[in-house]
Amino acid sequence: MYKKLIGVVHNLPVRSGDAFSEASLDIYTQVENIEKALKQLGYPSVRIPFTRGVIDFIQRIREEKVEMVFNLCETLDEDPRFAGHPAAVLELLGIPFSGSPSMAIMLTTDKLVTKRLLKAMRIMTPNYLVYDNMSPFYPAVLRFPVIVKPRFEDASIGIDQESIFEDEIGLGKELEGFFNRFGTLLVEEYVAGREFNISIFGYPSPRVLPIAEMDFSGFPKELYHIAGYRAKWEKASFEYRNTSPSFPQELPHDLLKELEITGMVCFCLLMLRDYGRVDVRVDDLRQIHVLEVNANPCLSPDAGFAAAVQQAGMSYTEMVSQLVDFIERRSRNNVRQASHTS
Repeated sequence: MYKKLIGVVHNLPVRSGDAFSEASLDIYTQVENIEKALKQLGYPSVRIPFTRGVIDFIQRIREEKVEMVFNLCETLDEDPRFAGHPAAVLELLGIPFSGSPSMAIMLTTDKLVTKRLLKAMRIMTPNYLVYDNMSPFYPAVLRFPVIVKPRFEDASIGIDQESIFEDEIGLGKELEGFFNRFGTLLVEEYVAGREFNISIFGYPSPRVLPIAEMDFSGFPKELYHIAGYRAKWEKASFEYRNTSPSFPQELPHDLLKELEITGMVCFCLLMLRDYGRVDVRVDDLRQIHVLEVNANPCLSPDAGFAAAVQQAGMSYTEMVSQLVDFIERRSRNNVRQASHTS
């Protein structure tokens, strides 16, 4: 049986030892495991990096006769503001690809726009201010402690215990330094409570996978309960060794349903496709606060999305097989639409 050639498209990471290289280099783990799964499924694949040399990329796509793409691009030359550009180029070329469309990637990469859309739909998200080192900034309107987040970075880059401030004086001393490193910032009220990751999978009818809860029980009192950069990427750190996801089996039914509805509303509102993850906090009043919406979350086998897939009874290869099915379904739809308009 003929199987289409699949291009595994990825960004080029930084060198080992550079700032945040642990998160950046993980792209190769994703690429290698996707390739391995495609080989097991009998699909030929070719690895193609996406850089600012767009003409070279298009030429390579055409030379290899790529018919479908696994889009694993997380940035473009380490600039997260351009994370949606690879998907946009594939859309212009008419090549079907995995994951969210370019618009969804661009919206969710921008934490400020995401929060504005959530608030417009009356979805609870922590109160915040924008700091751009130019506009008036009045942190007194916020309830402390607050957490400082880069507007555009993902993978918890720029977020750690040092990003949380308990008063205006401490915040004022460090804001400019954060801005010089990461650009525009969100200064967001810290919400204490339980943290859940809501993974969603499927096309055209997405479904909520088993919901994970972050376990911070090993943290001492002086550490805030956040899954910061060290907790996600620095294996030798205390945070990494003491932060782990679990899949609670006995969540109250009403809370479970509210989490599922919140995840699906965010997924649809921000136009995600195929797979995504919504991170939330549940406070002492059982109110759900959306922290982030992630289009195309990490597909490494040890990442949270793959864990939710496994909890749902699917193997990694079965997940990849379904993602290929989603791409092929869109490919067939494109052919039918083209034939109707010709």
